[in-house]
Amino acid sequence: MIKAPKRTVAVCRNAKGKVVSTVLAGKGRLQRHWGWRLPLVRGVISLGELLGTGMRALSWSANQQAEKEEKLSAWHLALTMAFSIGLAVVLFIVLPYYLTRFFTQQHDVWFNLLDGVFRLVIFLAYIMLIGLMPDVKRLYQYHGAEHKAVHCYEAGLPLTVKNVRFFSPCHPRCGTSLIVFVIIISIIVFSLVRLDAWYWNLLIRILLLPVVAGLSYEALKLTARFAHHDWLSWLTWPGIGVQKITTAEPDARQIDVAIAAVKKAVR
Repeated sequence: MIKAPKRTVAVCRNAKGKVVSTVLAGKGRLQRHWGWRLPLVRGVISLGELLGTGMRALSWSANQQAEKEEKLSAWHLALTMAFSIGLAVVLFIVLPYYLTRFFTQQHDVWFNLLDGVFRLVIFLAYIMLIGLMPDVKRLYQYHGAEHKAVHCYEAGLPLTVKNVRFFSPCHPRCGTSLIVFVIIISIIVFSLVRLDAWYWNLLIRILLLPVVAGLSYEALKLTARFAHHDWLSWLTWPGIGVQKITTAEPDARQIDVAIAAVKKAVR
């Protein structure tokens, strides 16, 4: 899946091995009204759109591999999205919070720091474990191919397999880097709110997610803009480091798909 200013597209190989594509969305809300482009607001809007188009892309690509009678319905997509969001809240908010409570009951800076460490460890364990699955391994290869193709396009070089292979499978604007920023910034934001009751502390973490997401989006944009400047490039290191797990070197067929996606997105 490639998101460009004018459109978001998805490209994959169908059951017969043919490269097929679809336009998932046109211009996003950020291009439609200046109010959506306000700092923090634009981050929440962008992440919401990305989640929606991402789920549609997964559903569409799965349908390309399925027989007609096996294709996913809109209800199946909605249930999958609801389950995914619920699982993310449990794994990355509720579970780290309760693990931290085993070690300390004081909701201070140390509590939030330990909570953040648990969140990061759970996230790393999760992406490493699912990476052992053959289908996810292929997904990580496509992820790397996508980044390589984007690098090649941004460098102004012709989009060929030979040129694309040269570039890194990691990219500073990747969603993986955004998640790392979410974990880091959540430690800071949650430290500013101290409530006595554990249930209020847990609830406030969920309610503050849009704020954390907005701040993380701004941090990602800033670091991506200055990724090639020595004085700020170090801020991209945590995200790039985690991308070493969520990306892999692709083969020529996977690069072909990534090239087709970039071309369709920017045409």
